[in-house]
Amino acid sequence: MKKIVNKLVPLMLVLALLISCSAFGMAEATDDAAEAAALLENIKGTYEALFPVITKPEYDQIWLDPCVAAMGEEDGPMAAEMLKAACNGTIYGQEAIDAYGDGSNGAQFDCLLINGVSTITFNGNTISGADGEGTQVFSHEYTYVSKLTLAGMMEGYLYETADEDAGEFKYFFMMPDTPATTYHLEFRYGSNADDLAKYNEGPYAYWLAAGFPVDADDEMIRNVITLFCEENLAEAQAEDAA
Repeated sequence: MKKIVNKLVPLMLVLALLISCSAFGMAEATDDAAEAAALLENIKGTYEALFPVITKPEYDQIWLDPCVAAMGEEDGPMAAEMLKAACNGTIYGQEAIDAYGDGSNGAQFDCLLINGVSTITFNGNTISGADGEGTQVFSHEYTYVSKLTLAGMMEGYLYETADEDAGEFKYFFMMPDTPATTYHLEFRYGSNADDLAKYNEGPYAYWLAAGFPVDADDEMIRNVITLFCEENLAEAQAEDAA
């Protein structure tokens, strides 16, 4: 059991914690812009935070099934609990740095929506957010800037608004996930692009938002949990065998 635990925890800390579909090639800049535009088209809709939805007790069995299949009856339940906990953090930035340091001794990622936002809506080049009461927090039009890599581990697209009052919503850093491919979104937003490219440093340390369609059905919930478990457990087993 101890060996499995030691393999799973570092996996979470190097951003294998979320489902990744970032198989980018060396495309030309024009192709990158086209891909970035297509991504915004493919994610049209309104999203809430993923993990508060899929870690509800009613979905425990969906987490358990792939973990038991991969790890066995003895180790599967612990693997399921570790996977659920890894992305259910509630602190980021300096508070998380103070708590976790460089993450070598363990950490949780905060995958919530931050800065007073409960839902985010993508509608072409317009991205907007609302609080828990449905009151609009921000709404801006965004333009593709360039590719950006998160600490050399995950690659995505950086968008920027020209609105001077955007504050912590000036940039959106979108991973290539879509509801049709990995059943969720992964992204960051903030006021400084350089800080958004760091994962355990700066004001966004240990934070990577995971969005889930507000109109998701039970099949999508099952799909995203199963994929999350299978992807991460496969990597953990590969590390264990190496």
